[in-house]
Amino acid sequence: MTDDITLLRESIRVGVQAREEGNHPFGAVLADADGKVLMTMGNAYSTDKGPGHAETNLAREAAKIYDADFLENCTLYSAFEPCSMCSGTIYWAGIGRLVFGVTEQRLAELTGDNPENLTMSLPCREVLAAGQRQVKVVGPFPELEDEILHSHKGFW
Repeated sequence: MTDDITLLRESIRVGVQAREEGNHPFGAVLADADGKVLMTMGNAYSTDKGPGHAETNLAREAAKIYDADFLENCTLYSAFEPCSMCSGTIYWAGIGRLVFGVTEQRLAELTGDNPENLTMSLPCREVLAAGQRQVKVVGPFPELEDEILHSHKGFW
């Protein structure tokens, strides 16, 4: 089974690729219960603007492809804590576990008041706790913070 750190690093790689394609440097990874990567998705700001978040894009696609019973045993990996929109989409897609590297609060410090990334002060745990089914949340991972922030260097 692949470990959480390895798959968080894969989400960083997907984010770097999104940046190289002219989007914001965010990526998401979906893995099954054994840690096998099922799909990856980068940010789509260049086509979808503000709502083009990697986690929302991935959760939406996953819900089209997989049954909720299957997704309940899957994990979505994101270098940054998903925003309230993404957290809600993860919930509605039926994904059972979320792992993130760096908090949304830390992202807000990084991006400041950039109009392309106006963060919300609403932790994903609060959004997900409001639902009727449980989504297990793991994170942050302080040991990855420097690596994750480096992937955004010079962007914001």
